[in-house]
Amino acid sequence: MLVSVVIPVFDEEKNVEELHKVLSGVLKKNKLKYEILFIDDGSRDKTYSVLKKLRKKDKCVKLIKFRANFGKAYALQVGFKRVKGEYVFTMDGDLQDDPKEIPNFLKKMKEGYDLVSGWKFRRHDPMGKTLPSKLFNWLTSYMTGVNIHDSNCGFKCYRQEVVKNIEIYGELHRNIPALAKWKGYKIGEIKVKHHPRKHGVSKYGIERLLKGFLDLMTVKYLMTYNNRPLHFFGVIGLVAASVGTILGFYLYWLWSFGEPMSHHMPMMLLSVLLIVLGVQVTSIGLIGEMIVSGREKQDLDVLIKEEILT
Repeated sequence: MLVSVVIPVFDEEKNVEELHKVLSGVLKKNKLKYEILFIDDGSRDKTYSVLKKLRKKDKCVKLIKFRANFGKAYALQVGFKRVKGEYVFTMDGDLQDDPKEIPNFLKKMKEGYDLVSGWKFRRHDPMGKTLPSKLFNWLTSYMTGVNIHDSNCGFKCYRQEVVKNIEIYGELHRNIPALAKWKGYKIGEIKVKHHPRKHGVSKYGIERLLKGFLDLMTVKYLMTYNNRPLHFFGVIGLVAASVGTILGFYLYWLWSFGEPMSHHMPMMLLSVLLIVLGVQVTSIGLIGEMIVSGREKQDLDVLIKEEILT
């Protein structure tokens, strides 16, 4: 069985060598054939130089270097397109994820799961990082229906078909479990050890949190309305147009009794605005439906989990 490990790194020159030592040791101890794919996401330090030295010692190490810092989601997507393993692991390059958990992931996967996410049960991070993360995880679970405690955890295990059939960008790597569930895959979770950061600084900040919330809204929309955009835009448009029409009839009723319209000019303008807005938003939904119906035919084979034809 070939196991692939995808590790995006950014300015981790002091961590990658120790990470490789521990990780390769665990994989060899468990008699797993492996490949470790490091994606250098535009590091400004000597991370890539250290990785090239590791490559000379271990031919199972594979390297990709980005021209600039494009973000973790793109690093994972590039890695997913190149992995060959039956099982694919993702983990961070800061030594906070413990490679010794890999056998536990594989044991859980054999229970029939397609994706198993780590849960940093005792997290060794400052409160300024853990509290927003808990809020984000709760909101993610509530909005997507994926009942795991730590969807933001970078330590995950996937079946190969999962990583080959999901597309991520922006900050969507935080919502991979939701995207996988949307495509019908079975999601599980295990508690994992989490270590304090030894070297370097965290790349986490308020900007990433805000991006994560916006991408969560994207995921919610994709899961609910991706193939029926008119159900989203149409409802908004109909509500706006209906309110505008009701206001219009009310104004007409006042006018029929001799009420001068000059006294109700703001309401008249609001009525016209809501009707026009309703028509425009509904039109956007109709255009979306035309785009959906005109898309390239979906490869339906990816929807099939098992088939018996004879």
